[in-house]
This record gives sequence, structure tokens and C-alpha cells, in this order.
Amino acid sequence: MPDTTPPAIMTRGDIQRAARLSVAPMMDWTDRHCRYLHRLMSKHALLYTEMVTAPALVRGGALHLLDHHPAEHPVALQLGGSDPEELAQAARLGAQAGYDEINLNVGCPSDRVQSGTFGAVLMKNPALVADCVAAMRAAVDIEVTVKCRIGVDDQNPEDVLPEFLSRVGAAGCGRFIIHARKAWLQGLSPKENREVPPLDYDLVLRMKGMFGGLHISVNGGITDLDQAQSFLDAGLDGVMVGRAAYHQPADVLCQVDRLIWGQGTDSDPAQVVQQMRGYIEAHLDAGGRLHQITRHMLGLFAGTPGARQWRRILSEGASAQGADFNLVSHALDAVLTARAQAVA
Repeated sequence: MPDTTPPAIMTRGDIQRAARLSVAPMMDWTDRHCRYLHRLMSKHALLYTEMVTAPALVRGGALHLLDHHPAEHPVALQLGGSDPEELAQAARLGAQAGYDEINLNVGCPSDRVQSGTFGAVLMKNPALVADCVAAMRAAVDIEVTVKCRIGVDDQNPEDVLPEFLSRVGAAGCGRFIIHARKAWLQGLSPKENREVPPLDYDLVLRMKGMFGGLHISVNGGITDLDQAQSFLDAGLDGVMVGRAAYHQPADVLCQVDRLIWGQGTDSDPAQVVQQMRGYIEAHLDAGGRLHQITRHMLGLFAGTPGARQWRRILSEGASAQGADFNLVSHALDAVLTARAQAVA
């Protein structure tokens, strides 16, 4: 298991180094169990929570949404909201909970998020985003960042993105993660908004040229570490990987410490499974269910011998009453057997 002692306070420089490669906030996916698994695979990658809405924390008192394991650091809390004072209060709660960074969501296009007047619709109101950032910055000592799109609907990204970065940057945001696609607020589902609008990586690169003092990461459509390194070589400060880090985590996170930071050796997914034992047993002892964790582990062996058996055993058995780590061990044995047969 990772070290569970409280982490040392991370400096802004520490977080910016970690942001060379980050795992995107993904609703229903990057919960605390997922983040713990990812941390076993990489010591250095910056991890993000699912989006937590400021109203849920401030008005709803849902402080359990801030729960995280000490081993997850460096870890950032992503907030959704559009009321500066409420976001300031939520950021304060996040900082008190021990997060290393507070990130404001200005990219989610879902109808539910739009109805709350936050997410990607805020691209239309950079002055309000600037007010939100200024309030959050005044409330906490840790870094406040923004994840945004290049524009929405009929906006011309060449015009709106520079204005957005200028105004929000002037309010105190020194680091932006830019999803290199527009969002269409009507007519496309959130899934389609991750796939249909064309990617414009060149625009993000031009923004780095225009705003050299800002730390800029690119997000969207990045599938492997070679592609990530090419963006770093081109001058961007960081790369955020989403679905690839979730569905093929070993391909991204097991090698990232060595390839992106030049530190450590590659982690082995089979060893990661064994390292999950204590965490899983503690979760079960507290009344949790096995599938709440193993659903995030299904892609661990993607593309390798035994992957199908691994997914089948866990998918079919992890929801059963009384399922425990013995099921995971059984699935891992199937993988190791398939590995041995493949090299025989």
C-alpha cells in the first residue's frame, strides 16, 4: 500500500511539475477508489476529483464528497458553480480538506450543468469567471486553476479564447487546462461533445505563444504517452489525459513516471492488483461492496493476454453478496496463466 501518512504541503512549483501529466476529472469515473488505484500506478501524475458542485458543499452540506485518501496526493478538487461567494466558500472547504489545488469547471456541456449556469456555458461570460476566480483566490492559499473549452456554439475561438485567458488570467488564474474542442450547448450530448467537434491543438499551442506567462495544459483526444510528450516538446506546460487513462490505465500510468518525469521504473499491473488488497479489505470491512472498486480495475490488462478473463470474472462476480478479494485473486490467476501460456 502507498504511504498513508499526511502529505507534506505541496508548493505551487510541486503542483506545476505534477501537472506535466494529469488525469482528467471524469464524472462517475474518477472517484476516490479510482484515484487510489491510479496513484499506485504513478507517484507523480496529478489526479483530479469528479466535479463537485459548490451548492452541494455549501448549501447541501455534502462534505463527504471531499473524502479522499492521504495516498492520493498530489490531488486537485474540481468545483462547479457560478456564484463567486459560494465558490469561495466551497474552495475554502476544499483547502481545509487538504486538496492541493482547486479547479473551476468551465468545460462541461451537460444540460444539468447548464441549468445551474456553470460549466461550458461560462465561456460566454469571462467577466463572471474572472470574478469567481478572484473570489476563490482570496479565500485560499492553494492554487486556483480553470479547465475550459476553446469556445462554445457559434463563438469564434480565435477571438474568444484569447479574451477569456486574458481576463481570467488577470484575475489571478495562472494555470489553464484547455480542452481543444468547442462545446455545443444544444444538439450534442456530453459524449458527443467529447468526440464530434473537431480538435484544434494548434490554437492551444498559439495561446501558449501569446500567453507565455501562463501555465497551459492541453486536453482532448490524447491517447498515449508519445502524443503527450510531443505536446510537451512543442512548448506546452502540461497534458491532461482522460478516457485513455481510465480504459487503458497501464498503457498510460504504469510508464508515465519514467517517460514524462524521468524518474522511477515502470509499475506492473499485476503487482498493482496485489497492492490493492489492503485497500479493498478495508473498504469491505467498512460496509462497502467489491464492485465499487473493481469497476475501475476492468481495464488494467487491456490489450494483453488474459484481459478478457479478467473483465469477465470481475464483471460477473464483484456485485455478488459477500464478494471479496478472493474473487480478484481468482481473476488475477487467470491473467497470470494466460501470460505464461502466451510466452510458452
